[in-house]
Order: sequence, then structure tokens, then C-alpha cells
Amino acid sequence: MPTIHLEMHPGRTIEQKRDFARQVTEVTAKTLACPPESVDVLITEIPREHWAKGGQLVSDKDTAPKAALAR
Repeated sequence: MPTIHLEMHPGRTIEQKRDFARQVTEVTAKTLACPPESVDVLITEIPREHWAKGGQLVSDKDTAPKAALAR
């Protein structure tokens, strides 16, 4: 049973998540020659204050002045 795990920031609509799950399931089933019913798609939303990139919280980068980011 293939399991696809997507981690992303919150903010997508339920329609976007539904479409993502449908399309990923179709591609996975076709590529791996398995029934769509065997494909699990897990979507985990991680708040920006729980995600760091380059040693800095993404939420801090969102609020930092542009000049400070250029350094």
C-alpha cells in the first residue's frame, strides 16, 4: 500500500486538498500499477512558527523587513 505524505503550511482550501489527493492517487496508481483504493494520502499542516528554513523560523521571515533578509 503506497502512502504519500505531504507536509505544508496551512492555507489551502478543502477543494485544493481534495483535488491534490485525487490527482496524486491517480498518478500513483498508474505509475505503481496498484489499485487506487490502496493509495493513502496524508496531508499534515505545519504552522509557519513550527517550520524553520536556513536556521530561521518561516514566521520570522514573514515579518522581517526586506533589507534584513538581504544580508
